[in-house]
Order: sequence, then C-alpha cells, then structure tokens
Amino acid sequence: MLPLIENKQPLVSIVMNCLNGQKYLREAINSIFSQTYTNWEIIFWDNASTDNSSEIVKSYQDKRIRYFRGDKTVPLGHARNLALRNSSGDFIAFLDCDDIWIPEKLSKQIPLFLADNDVGIVYSDTFFFNEDGVENRLLEKKKPYRGYCFDELLNNYLISLETAVIRKSVLDSLNQWFDEKFNMVEEYDLFVRIGIKWKVDFVPDALAKWRVHSESWSWKYPDSLVDETETMLNQLIEDSFIAQKYSSSLNLAKNSLKFKQAVQQWRNGSSKEARKIIRQIPSHTRKLWVLWIISYLPCKIIEPIYKFLSNTIRPVKKIS
Repeated sequence: MLPLIENKQPLVSIVMNCLNGQKYLREAINSIFSQTYTNWEIIFWDNASTDNSSEIVKSYQDKRIRYFRGDKTVPLGHARNLALRNSSGDFIAFLDCDDIWIPEKLSKQIPLFLADNDVGIVYSDTFFFNEDGVENRLLEKKKPYRGYCFDELLNNYLISLETAVIRKSVLDSLNQWFDEKFNMVEEYDLFVRIGIKWKVDFVPDALAKWRVHSESWSWKYPDSLVDETETMLNQLIEDSFIAQKYSSSLNLAKNSLKFKQAVQQWRNGSSKEARKIIRQIPSHTRKLWVLWIISYLPCKIIEPIYKFLSNTIRPVKKIS
C-alpha cells in the first residue's frame, strides 16, 4: 500500500489531451491549480493543434506542467496512450480541455485507493453543464456501483472520464491501455476491461463538471458510437474466459446494441432494416414496442418532437 503520511502524498499524473482547445483551456487548467491535493503533474498532450493552445499552456511557467506535442493528429485512444507513456504518477486522472474539476476532487478520491489495494478505479458524480449555465447531476437519480462490477460497467456504464482516477499499476497489468483505434468508446472499453479483475469505488459528491456543446463527435458522427461499441463487444467475446464467465452480461449488451443499431437504421431512413433488427431481439420491452411503432413514421418528424419534450442536457462525448 502507498502510505499517505503527513505531507507525503502519492503523485497523481493528470492527463490532458488537447486538439484546438483554446476556448476553455485556461479554465480547465486553473481548476487543477485550485486542487486541495497538491502533489500532481499535468501531462499535456497536444494532438497537433493549430490554435493557441500551446501558448496558453506554456504561459503558466510551472514545472508541474509537462508539455508534449504530436507531429500529427491521431485517434483519441492513441493520443491518451502517448500521454500516459510520459506519466510518472502512482495514480492517473483525466481532464479534457473543456471540463472542470471541483477543488476537493483528488483529496476525496485518493484515500479510497490507500484504504484498499484491490481498488483499480475511483469515480464520482459530475455535473453536465452548457453555455446557458444549465446544470444536471449525472448520478442524481441513479444508483452507483462499487466493488467487483464488470456486469454493471458493461451494461450500466456510469463513469464520466473527468471524474475517474486509475491506479497506475492496474494499467500496467493490462495487455493494452486505451484501444488506439477508438475515438468514442476508448474509456468505456478500458474501464470494462479493468473491471474484470479490479474493484471500483465511488465518491457520491459531484467532483467535476462536464461541458456539453455541439462540437463533439457524438453530435457530428452518431453512427460511429454504435459501430465502435460493436467492435468493442466482439473483442470481449473473442476472449474465451470473458465469453464463458460473463455470457449473460454479454448477451444483454448485444441485445442493447441491436436496439441502438435499429435506432441507427431508422434515423438513416431504413425503417424496414430497423424492424428486421428489432425482430432479432429476444426480449419484448415497452421501449422496443415503441420503437417498432414509430419506425413506421419518418425520423425527421419524431425526433424534433422528442428533443422539444425532453428539454434536458444531453451527455455527449467530446474529442480532445
């Protein structure tokens, strides 16, 4: 166990991946400098930005910020790995350039690792917020999970990356860190794989803020999220140990993916293909019947009504 004695705090490496993030970058970095936990370093990986991000980072002139720049823009999973290779901390945290930390974040999370050597990830609640100042708590009405919880990570994924801290030795025990072909499910895939052998713990406070905006890949490329999830599931199924031990969870995940694929086909104007996929799903839930019925109507009519009635902040995935 890594002791926390007097002022001897374990080092936390904070990975910041940036691709043209100048608009919110200073606010994000300032939230790290406001941490009550003081033993940290920033591993700043500039993914070949063309804006003023590098000038903003270098203006801090603090030796705890370590700036690196790639020669070309690479997929986000790859970029995160490049940053991780330069980290020296006992623990790894993540903050993208448009998100914010609450000052007590690390101070409340690191002790959970020190209390239990089997804990691989500690996460927390977070706020989603937009340019209008509207905030929603991600887990306000959801029950978080703790302990060995591969099933929950796979089928009820609740971890928002800006809240997560990972034990570095856990990463080093894996065959690979972030899967470098992914742009949208890279952390989902990583945390699910960690959950096979390691515990997850949770701080109930909202310790971060996740900025919602329309420049995310989820808004621009909604089909990619479904496609990458399918690739991820297929890779898990190829592992005979996982496929046998977690067969029920994997089947549930496959059915959930089929539902998303049906929605994807409907949105793309292929209603017949959507209903063909729905027929392949063995369970008959209310949600499935609703999708079947509305699939006979054009998506361009239904979706604007849904967005108007929901009137909520949508949690969207960003690329940094």
